[in-house]
Amino acid sequence: MFGPLGRVFSRSATSHDALAVVTGAGSGIGAAFAVELARRGGAVVCSDIDDTKAGETADAIIKNGADARVIHCDVSRFDDVVALAEQAQAWFGAPPTLVVNNAGVAVAGAAIGETPIDDWAWILNVNLWGAIHGCHVFAPILRDAPRLPAPRGIINVASAAAYGAAPGMGAYNVSKAGVLSLSETLAAELSGSRVEVTALCPTFVRTNIVEAGHISTEYSEMGERFMRWIGRSADKVARTCLDAHDRGELYCMPQLEAKIGWNIKRLAPGTFTRAVGLASRVGNT
Repeated sequence: MFGPLGRVFSRSATSHDALAVVTGAGSGIGAAFAVELARRGGAVVCSDIDDTKAGETADAIIKNGADARVIHCDVSRFDDVVALAEQAQAWFGAPPTLVVNNAGVAVAGAAIGETPIDDWAWILNVNLWGAIHGCHVFAPILRDAPRLPAPRGIINVASAAAYGAAPGMGAYNVSKAGVLSLSETLAAELSGSRVEVTALCPTFVRTNIVEAGHISTEYSEMGERFMRWIGRSADKVARTCLDAHDRGELYCMPQLEAKIGWNIKRLAPGTFTRAVGLASRVGNT
């Protein structure tokens, strides 16, 4: 069935032929989501605080024959997200069918009580409030849109840090735990609608988040080592998540260690948390 922009919508998968909005699309997982959605036949709004980087993603999509547009957005600013929704709908000529709340930053390297309060405010404004703004603005649009020939969905990029409790990463852990809880609550509220919700919880992904974050030298070096050793490519993470979303899965843990950690935490949360703390102290001796 034909939809906006003359697209033939798939009836069975949210990520195919989507009218998609991706925040933080200038690099990393966000760029990978945007490119993969375009590869699946979608038209993509590439949103980022860095218009130049978002433009590079959009240009790559357009060069491959798909439709993309850059819309500036600082997700920590509610008015920016409202404007993003308005401009995206105007470009699509219809409500979006998929929104990926991906924009995020990192803080690591200091314990709770030592992490600067300004760093707490910065990361919560981007990681948590950014996702809150995205869900607050877009969830009613997707839920209340006239019945479309394609299903609709929201993907929130959380992290295995949401349940991992790694010491020295309190601000990041809290921001991503909030995103996970937000996703679960939104999924419950949208149960029975045609809007699917998925929370993406990866471990290490090969992106530039270490370079762009407020991270100590020790944690930066450790993060870079783990990304080299066990990090998965952003492209593969995006593909895995979109496939999980199409199956209607609320949780996407795209790596084995993410799944193992999730299951242990659910079965024995106290033991898991104590083990993480002990392992951290051993690693620092």
